[in-house]
Amino acid sequence: MKKKVYLFCSQGMSTSMLAQKMQNVADQHNLPMEVAAYSHGLLNKIIEEKKPDVIMLGPQVKYLYEDTVKNFGSYGAPILMISSEDYGVMNGEKVLKQAILALKKKKMEQ
Repeated sequence: MKKKVYLFCSQGMSTSMLAQKMQNVADQHNLPMEVAAYSHGLLNKIIEEKKPDVIMLGPQVKYLYEDTVKNFGSYGAPILMISSEDYGVMNGEKVLKQAILALKKKKMEQ
């Protein structure tokens, strides 16, 4: 079953490029993952309808982190911030690793 890693930012455009790079890395390593980017305005709808395994917020919506944790922390998916550095250089591999480590940590805690 594919793990869903969803990125959220202001408009979803530059984040779409990062999501594509992450998806390419996942595909190269035959990892069963679906990486997608959405506008932060769709956050509630996407989480409720698609139930992502990892929620990642872009640096431009850092202000949403605490509310997202408050509203969806009990939902069970790790909620992570993408670092400005990794986002700025579009380091899909490093951001994907961050998501995978969060999934492994969650699994170990269960």
